[in-house]
Amino acid sequence: MVDDAQAVEAEPGSEQVASGEPARAQLEAYFGASFEKVSAFHAMLAEHGEERGLIGPRELGRLWNRHILNSAAVVRYLPARGTIVDVGSGAGLPGIVIAAMLPDAEVVLIEPMERRCAWLDEVVETVGLPNVTVRRGRADEYAGAIEADAVTSRAVASLSKLVRWSFPLVAVGGELVVLKGRNVRDEIEPARKALRSFGASEPEIVEATTIDGTESTTVLRSRRGR
Repeated sequence: MVDDAQAVEAEPGSEQVASGEPARAQLEAYFGASFEKVSAFHAMLAEHGEERGLIGPRELGRLWNRHILNSAAVVRYLPARGTIVDVGSGAGLPGIVIAAMLPDAEVVLIEPMERRCAWLDEVVETVGLPNVTVRRGRADEYAGAIEADAVTSRAVASLSKLVRWSFPLVAVGGELVVLKGRNVRDEIEPARKALRSFGASEPEIVEATTIDGTESTTVLRSRRGR
């Protein structure tokens, strides 16, 4: 974790942003047509995220860099259409960002906690994301009920657990595409047995970038073979 940044201004997304956060012009250029919806999500997180137990107070000044852009980095590795599942969606990272950036995809947010599902429903309605479905429960409860083109997650569990929870939701030929920490290579060997059980391809690790000057995101990809 980096040192705390300054708190965001009263109007999140304005040209005057927290120290170290991108300027509005940079964000508009990067997000393009999806900027207004992503910015509206940012505003909701900045206003209500801490009080609702979704983010810590230290994160308020770095929502763009550490959370929203971090989530957006995975989008280039996801299908523009089809079904994308976000396991353990929590505050909506990365699922809400994905849905805003890929309006032609059907995005399913799976979250076991009722209060977080209520939050996700509010975000979907307020931001205006007709391509999102929120489902309460654990990922394993939906095995056999969903065949996704891609399943993603962010900061949910070890790779071995993610493989067991997520691959049953992936259609044959679809991909597991997860945001992980820098030490993800150390998680691959313990996950080998689970990966083999789904005929998964050798995991590929990429460093995904967004806006110049922001930290890259580590993404792991693996395709289901059976």
